[in-house]
Amino acid sequence: MDVVAQRTDIAWRTFGGGPKVVLLHGGMQTSANFTKLARLLSATHTVYVPDRRGRGHSGPAAAGHGLRAEIDDLRSVLDETGARHVFGLSSGAVVALRAAMELPIDRLALYEPPLKHGAHDPTSWLPRYEKELSRGNRAAAFVTVTKGTGEFRHVPRAALIPLAGLAMRGGRGRELAELVPTMRLDAAVVDDAAGPLSTYRAVTAETLLLGGDRSPAYLTGVLNGLEPVLPRVRRVTLTGVGHLAADDSGRPELVAAELRRFFA
Repeated sequence: MDVVAQRTDIAWRTFGGGPKVVLLHGGMQTSANFTKLARLLSATHTVYVPDRRGRGHSGPAAAGHGLRAEIDDLRSVLDETGARHVFGLSSGAVVALRAAMELPIDRLALYEPPLKHGAHDPTSWLPRYEKELSRGNRAAAFVTVTKGTGEFRHVPRAALIPLAGLAMRGGRGRELAELVPTMRLDAAVVDDAAGPLSTYRAVTAETLLLGGDRSPAYLTGVLNGLEPVLPRVRRVTLTGVGHLAADDSGRPELVAAELRRFFA
């Protein structure tokens, strides 16, 4: 049975029973995007899936929201649940990685954190996105984010924008439209985490780096940069998937299989 719990203004869903693990979603997602992954893990684990602040059932993000607030929110979830294992996808992985430098996290699984590394700027899409949002064009802002983060990179904007607009008119699409403005929160997290990857030598948690062989090259480059830095690390590349493998729309069963082994 799915349960929604709350401490301060952070809500989460709970699945299953057994060793405890927290799943942190990425940008333009809520806890609902990890429903399949959580259920796959629930046979062997108690799974907590928070709505990160400003999304889903959690409270709004304050002005100046960034990495510090996200780490403090994760601290609240860990304190309340007693969980010491954490998985993060994308910007959720950035939060989890930075949190592992100060919170009691024993095992840490990261799926392609979009850290600044080398010449690539993972938030270069932000100025255009903000202009499109200011004009009320959420479909265009959505396309700017997806192309800027490496998805649909071979499809012309002119084809994607009307399709995105049509998709946002009904059902789950309306929920996605409401999440488009929250990408500025994810951009703030990534910007706040900027710095040399050598910073993460301080992470003592056993760490699993996950990625897909169809993901953008810059995300693979980040994993390549983190692997020799993290003191206790293993690396797995999943075949036939990209950045959103853990999402309900991806191949969460592949991610769940690796997480079950790692968190056992």
